[in-house]
Amino acid sequence: MRGGKPGVYPSFAPIRDALGQPPLDLFDPFNFSKNKTPEQKEKGLLVELNNGRLAMLGIIGYVSASKGLIVPFQPALPQYAGEVMAPFSSVNSDLPYVTDMLSSKLPWM
Repeated sequence: MRGGKPGVYPSFAPIRDALGQPPLDLFDPFNFSKNKTPEQKEKGLLVELNNGRLAMLGIIGYVSASKGLIVPFQPALPQYAGEVMAPFSSVNSDLPYVTDMLSSKLPWM
């Protein structure tokens, strides 16, 4: 995107006036941040970033625990015998489309 502010999308108002769709904008569809001060917006952005980082750590914790690693504050999970980063292999050929997917040669393979 040339210029502009990252994360701020243009309004769909002209399209909405002409076609009636889409009903909401992508950025702040309900105008919650309309009356917020720049300091409140900055704090909200920091909270959103920290929540995303915590979610990523949680997902990695679940993946690690499912492979048998001991993760603090993580409940015991059943062991996953497959490969986490490549979940489909020839042993999964009974699933639909897996055989076709494994037989196709992609440029990066």
